[in-house]
Amino acid sequence: MPARLFMSSGDMNADRRFDYARDLQVQGDLVAAEDLFVQATDLAPGFATAWFTLGEVREQLGDLPGAIAAFEKAQQNDAGDRNGAGLRLMRLGATRLTMMPATYVTALFDQYAPKFETALVETLGYRGPAALFQAVLSVCAANERAMRFRRGIDLGCGTGLAGAAFAACTAEMIGIDLSPRMIERARAGGFYAELEVAEIVDGLQRRPDASADLILAADVLIYLHDLAPVLAEVVRVLAPGGLFAFTAESHGGAGVILGAGLRYAYSEDYVRASIAAAGLTLSLLDPVSARNEGHVPVPGLVGVAIRD
Repeated sequence: MPARLFMSSGDMNADRRFDYARDLQVQGDLVAAEDLFVQATDLAPGFATAWFTLGEVREQLGDLPGAIAAFEKAQQNDAGDRNGAGLRLMRLGATRLTMMPATYVTALFDQYAPKFETALVETLGYRGPAALFQAVLSVCAANERAMRFRRGIDLGCGTGLAGAAFAACTAEMIGIDLSPRMIERARAGGFYAELEVAEIVDGLQRRPDASADLILAADVLIYLHDLAPVLAEVVRVLAPGGLFAFTAESHGGAGVILGAGLRYAYSEDYVRASIAAAGLTLSLLDPVSARNEGHVPVPGLVGVAIRD
């Protein structure tokens, strides 16, 4: 995914130095790149993108205090933190783990939308919707239940990959996503009766009680540091007997971490405890990798919980 959003400094000389520095960074000359990024920020102290990229270079050089200082400047000079400097500070241990800014997630996926399916499916080998479908099929078979749903809600629907996977067995599918450009592409697919641009908890809060019998979360929990708010809404919106099917990235430690890919990963114990605390009954939780990173499968989980 795009690592940064370029925001001009408004100073032509500073922007030029940024461009030269980026070329040097790509070529691997990090020391020279750092010097030019510093020059750019000297010329334009409010140049958020230059501060952010300076932080990246310093991190690559092993100068963690310098990287933290640069990321702090980037965050201070972009109220929406659209480049995700705050996430870098979390990764470096400079701040506590907290939620991703909605402005960052929106900017990330708006940039990514035109090439989303090609990059995700062909480059990263994305298989989240297929894993979800097989998990739901398995739970339905185990409970002697028909694989038919009256209304589904696809959280973080993106371009509609999960909606397409479940289209044949769901009478009406609703998609919710933060990115307007993702929603545009999902609309073109024709798999949704309704689409809404919203953060997933906010979108669920506008849905009536017990109004869905299937809620999907394919590759979206990885952007949440705390599962409790979304699970509380899932329980409210699901009808009795309804299913919540999800994928998540996982790690072998405890609790929640922010991984190297700037996505949250959960321990299996954390997922189990969160599902139970929300009042859902976990019917299936299996290890699965929904995507590759650097040609290596990313550890993850696929789960299905039932609303009693």
